[in-house]
Amino acid sequence: MAGEAAPAQGRLLLAAALVSDAQYNRNIPFETSPGAVRLYYLYNHWVMQATTYFFIFLNLSLVLFEEPAVYPLPFLATSLIEVLCLLVFSVRLMHFAKVTPRNVFWKDTKNICVMVAILMSLTDLAIFGALRIYNVRSVRWSRIVRPIFLINFAESRQIRRAFRSIRNTFPEITYVFLLFMFSVLMFSLMALKLFGERNLQTAEGLPYFTNYLEIVFDLYVLVTTANSPDVMMPAFDFSWWYALFFITYVIINTYIFMSVFLAVVYNNYRKHLKNEIRKLAYMKRRKMVEAFNLLKEEEGAEFVVREAQWKQLVKLVAPDISNSHRELLLHISDDEQKGFIDKKSFVRLADLLNIQVITLKIRRHPLGRWMPRVYSSAASQFLRSMVRHRGFVWTYDVIILINAIFIALDEESPYISYAEWVFLALYIIEILLKVYTYEPRTFFGKNQFWNWFDTLIIFAALTATILNTTLKSTTEYNSQQILDIVFILRVLRLIRIVDSIQRFRVIMNTLINIVPTMLTFGGLTLVVYYVFAIIGMELFQGKIQFFPANSNAPHALECGNPALKDSMFARGKYCKNNFNNFASSFIVLLELTVVNQCGFAKVTVQAAKLYFIAFHIVMVIIIVNIFVSFILEAFFVEYSLEKSEVETAIEQKIQELGMGIQEDELQDEKLIDNMESAEHDLEGEGGTKPQPKGLVFKIASKRYRTVDALLQRMFEAELPPEDEGPSFEEILNLSPADAVQRNVTFEAAA
Repeated sequence: MAGEAAPAQGRLLLAAALVSDAQYNRNIPFETSPGAVRLYYLYNHWVMQATTYFFIFLNLSLVLFEEPAVYPLPFLATSLIEVLCLLVFSVRLMHFAKVTPRNVFWKDTKNICVMVAILMSLTDLAIFGALRIYNVRSVRWSRIVRPIFLINFAESRQIRRAFRSIRNTFPEITYVFLLFMFSVLMFSLMALKLFGERNLQTAEGLPYFTNYLEIVFDLYVLVTTANSPDVMMPAFDFSWWYALFFITYVIINTYIFMSVFLAVVYNNYRKHLKNEIRKLAYMKRRKMVEAFNLLKEEEGAEFVVREAQWKQLVKLVAPDISNSHRELLLHISDDEQKGFIDKKSFVRLADLLNIQVITLKIRRHPLGRWMPRVYSSAASQFLRSMVRHRGFVWTYDVIILINAIFIALDEESPYISYAEWVFLALYIIEILLKVYTYEPRTFFGKNQFWNWFDTLIIFAALTATILNTTLKSTTEYNSQQILDIVFILRVLRLIRIVDSIQRFRVIMNTLINIVPTMLTFGGLTLVVYYVFAIIGMELFQGKIQFFPANSNAPHALECGNPALKDSMFARGKYCKNNFNNFASSFIVLLELTVVNQCGFAKVTVQAAKLYFIAFHIVMVIIIVNIFVSFILEAFFVEYSLEKSEVETAIEQKIQELGMGIQEDELQDEKLIDNMESAEHDLEGEGGTKPQPKGLVFKIASKRYRTVDALLQRMFEAELPPEDEGPSFEEILNLSPADAVQRNVTFEAAA
């Protein structure tokens, strides 16, 4: 018996690993022996992943403390920290090698990249340290490879996917870029012939449009409109007809070509996004089928998973969900209460686990227990029905708007000060009435964000107002800054008004849905900024200096460099825009995303302009356009999607069991899902509609669904239940050209 139990336990453990991979869309090949599976569980544990991310960002942050440093630390300290980080990365990589088949591990490019980056970092650290002993200055060239660890560890698959989008888009965008540069070069040549022999001068007194390469750079910058209309003014002053040249140039290159760039990027983004979604959907289906095959038993003419096995599996995959939640999932999977789950229902388990179901315990209000007569009286019921009424919410929306107007008025007026006390009193009354109406522990539940937000803001404002009044009456201290912060936070209550307007909810839903992906693009942007910041520091460090306004240092007015004398860069007081440390470099690159920096070419060589052009191409033309493409796709999906089949099944089962909280009906269900509202979700004891005793369930707000998850669910809905999809190897090798046209709904959205 023990021998049979051990293989059964091993199959259960392996099946749980496959279901967990399907739930989180992991596609890591791993060994299937019991020991390797346990190591794989450890590898995917959130503590291990959080530790890896911590050391990745610690390694990236070393640039703040290394020369040129924002906060200088001794070289020995930073080098020891870097060695520690590299040691952690090595252990993590060895752990990954233990769970992955050897032939797969050595064929995986990202593993090779991590190993090479570790060796390069150690080599550079040793050489730099040795040369430092002999006071020989060298370049820390390995710092540029640090983002490799952020990209290539298995935890960063979303960032890798974003880089794949760039790599896949780059060939298509190259042809458009060459045509765009041809246009810039042609207009530059025309500008040289038109203005080169007119003896015109720029605002700095330099010859205007006499050098072809400088003309090319100036016109390239004009595409960003950063030097408009300055670049045009000398020619425009000479003759207003010449403005037609620049207007034509801007129309063709800024509006037409930049729009074409976006169109090309968006078209390729959609194509490759669809391919990625197909891969994820097929991979999930394949893993769930594999898990089913491990646990299946014969029942009549079909294979099934027994209820006991299913419960053990769910406990392993999702140990944190409650027993009541688990029983709810069982009721959905085994709808006819047969005691087993068929293949079709089993395959949906990963999706069921991804849907957040909130378990609420119906509690009697404390006042209903302590003072039942008073709390159940006609006056009390009238008061509670008034608080639950929609008009109560609208009334306080109007109060918030009036309060925002008062905040914008003169704060020195005593009437404004008195009005602030009135508004605070009204807000406190609102909170007290809600706590009186709704059961307090449910009202302040962990999922009731807006209740916590409103309460904290109101009592923070009350505390700061009392403190400010007390200090003013006893000392000369003025704590108005405290109130300013609280005023700003209180104005954020206006979001509740936006949230209550139906058409605004689509925008709000989309903004919340894109937050996870914005983190991915944030990581992508960090990598690009980090690499260009390191290069910028090596190229331009110390070329431009910042001096206080009263400084008597030589060339203080020229940003420490005589080459900038009488330049617009120096006159504009841009001296803080330098590459003297990582923080300053990051700010300059942020500005470069929307403007230009011409001062650095003056203090180095003209070829330095290539650095800024390269940054603009990578950051603005490619990455920003990919992000805009994602925003467009997110809005299209939000406007076209209805509730998924799985969510509807859960909601129906909750209502059938009589354990659900109904949501308000919407006029247009295709556009938006119902928004969470404590005023409507928490009726509590004494509500206008009867509530069940004990536990109730509700689906968490659909606003938290990511766009990728929605698209994937749409594609999965089109797969026949019997379709197990291609093999793992075929899935990984799928390309956009292999796509088979499917349902029009998915084609329109993806």
